[in-house]
Amino acid sequence: MSEQWWKESVIYQIYPRSFHDSNGDGIGDIKGITGKLDYLKKLGVDVVWLSPVYDSPNDDNGYDIRNYHEIMEEFGSMDDFDELLHEMHKRGLKLVMDLVVNHTSDEHAWFVESKSSKDNPKRDYYIWRSGRDGREPNNWVSAFSGSAWEYDKKTDEYYLHLFSKKQPDLNWENPEVREDIYQMMRWWLDKGVDGFRMDVINFLSKDQRFPDGEAEPGQRFADGGRFFAQGPRIHQFIQEMNQKVLSQYDILTVGEMPGVTVEEAKKFTAEDRNELQMVFHFEHVGLGDGPNGKWDNLPWRLTDLKEIMTKWQKGLEKKGWNSLYWNNHDQPRAVSRFGDDGQYREQSAKMLAVCLHLMKGTPYIYQGEEIGMTNVPFPSIEECRDIETLNWYEERMKEEGVDSADLLEAIYARSRDNARTPVQWDASENAGFTTGEPWLQVNPNYQEINVERALADPDSIFYFYQKLIELRKQEKAIVYGDYQLLLEEDEEIFAYTRTLHKETLLVVCNFSSNKQKRRFTDITGGKQQQLLITNNQHRIDQDDLTEVTIQPYETFVYKLT
Repeated sequence: MSEQWWKESVIYQIYPRSFHDSNGDGIGDIKGITGKLDYLKKLGVDVVWLSPVYDSPNDDNGYDIRNYHEIMEEFGSMDDFDELLHEMHKRGLKLVMDLVVNHTSDEHAWFVESKSSKDNPKRDYYIWRSGRDGREPNNWVSAFSGSAWEYDKKTDEYYLHLFSKKQPDLNWENPEVREDIYQMMRWWLDKGVDGFRMDVINFLSKDQRFPDGEAEPGQRFADGGRFFAQGPRIHQFIQEMNQKVLSQYDILTVGEMPGVTVEEAKKFTAEDRNELQMVFHFEHVGLGDGPNGKWDNLPWRLTDLKEIMTKWQKGLEKKGWNSLYWNNHDQPRAVSRFGDDGQYREQSAKMLAVCLHLMKGTPYIYQGEEIGMTNVPFPSIEECRDIETLNWYEERMKEEGVDSADLLEAIYARSRDNARTPVQWDASENAGFTTGEPWLQVNPNYQEINVERALADPDSIFYFYQKLIELRKQEKAIVYGDYQLLLEEDEEIFAYTRTLHKETLLVVCNFSSNKQKRRFTDITGGKQQQLLITNNQHRIDQDDLTEVTIQPYETFVYKLT
C-alpha cells in the first residue's frame, strides 16, 4: 500500500459550539478555536476536523445547513474563518471541514423554492412523493423518531427527511443537484481547506421504488436503511465526486457510514477505485445496543469488541484504510463507555488511547478525550439539548409504565449531549469555557478534570496522548505494520502485534479492574525488547514477559527486534 500523509496523521475533532467561547455569549465560536491553536499544536495533532460552522437555523446543531457559503452568526464571520485557516496553516495544522450533503435545512434557498410549487425549477432538488391511502409514501422511520416523511399542504405531497423534518433530503438522482454540490466543494477547497469529513455519505442513493421497511409487530414505522444505506447508485455518485472534485486536490476524505460492512468499506476506500480514503463504521460503538438500539445500553463483552476491531483491521489490511475512534460528537465519552470513569479514570483513559492508536488506520481524538472528560449525570431532561435525546424521551414518556428515572439513566449512558458539554479548560467558573451562561451545562467535575491541571501534571492523560502521537511519527510499524490478534478468547486482556519487516510491536491492554497474569513467550522468545510506552511507572524495559503481571487497566507496548 502507498505511503500517504493522511495515513500518518492524527486528527482532532472540534465541536465548535462546545470548544471555547471568545465573546461571553455562552456559545463556542471560531475566534475561540483560533485562540487555542497553540494548545492543539502542543498536543501534536496534524489535522483538525471542524464540525459544521455554516449558516444554520440550528435545529440539529449545525447539521441543518441554510447556506453553504456563509458562517453561522453565533460562530462569527467568514473573516474569522479565514483567520482561523491562516493561523492553522501557519502552525502546520490542516483543516478538514464537515460536508453535509445528504440533506439541507428546510430554510435553504433551494428548498424554499422547491416547496413553492410543483413546477418550480428547484422542485426536483428534493425528494417529493404523493401519499398512499391518506398516509405517508412509505413506512420509513426518521433517525430522530416518527415518520421520515413530512406532508406539505400547499402542494399536497410529502418530502423525505431521514433526520429532522427541518432536514429535507437532497435528490442526488438530479445531476443539477450534484453539480451545485461539487461547485460548493470546490469553493471551499480553493479557499484552502484540506479535506472533508462527509456526513452520512452512504445515504445519498435511495432505492427509487421507495419500498416499505419491515415493521415490528404493532409498530407503524420501520427502519428503511437497506433501501438507502449503500443504495443502488452510491458508488457511481462517489466516483463522480472523486473524478470532478476530490482527485483535483491533495486532501483528506473520510465518509461517515452508518451500517457499512467491511466488504462495502473496501469498495469505498480501495485506492484503485478512486472513491474515498477511509470510512467511519459504527459496529464497535453499537456494542451493548438492545432491541431499542443504544438506549437499552446492555452489558458488552471484550471478546465482542476484539472480534469487531479485528474484523476491520484484517478486512482493510491490504485493500482500504481504517479510521480509528472511540468517541465523537454523536457518541458518549470513551472513558465512560469503554473504560472506568471512577477510580481508574486516568489509567483506563491511557489504556484506551494505546489500544486504539496502535492499530492500523488514522486515529481521531475528540475534544476533551485527551484530558479524560467523562459523561455527565444530567439531573433532569430540562438540562438536555440534543434533538435525538429529547424526541426519544418525549416518545417514551407517552408510553404507559415508563419510569423517567430509567430514561435518564439511559440518557446518562448514551446521549449525544455527553460529548457536547463544554471543554473544561480550567477550574474557574464554567470551566473557563465562557464568561456567560453556557448553552449546555458544564460537567460538575470540571474542577478536577481540566486542561490547566493536565498541563501542570507531567503524568497526565494529555502528555500520554502527546507521547503516543510522537511515537506514531517515530515508528513506521504503527502506521504500516500488519495486525495480528493475540489471546482471542480472553475477556480481560486485549493484546495484538503490529509487524513491519523484522520489527514487531507487542501491544497489551488490560480492560479490567483486576490484576492479570499472562505469558507472551511465543512472541518475545529470543528477541531484544524495548519498552515504548506504558501507563505503569513501575514497568521497566527488561520485565520478563514469559509470565507478566498486568495491573488494573494497565497498558504497555514493547518493540521486539
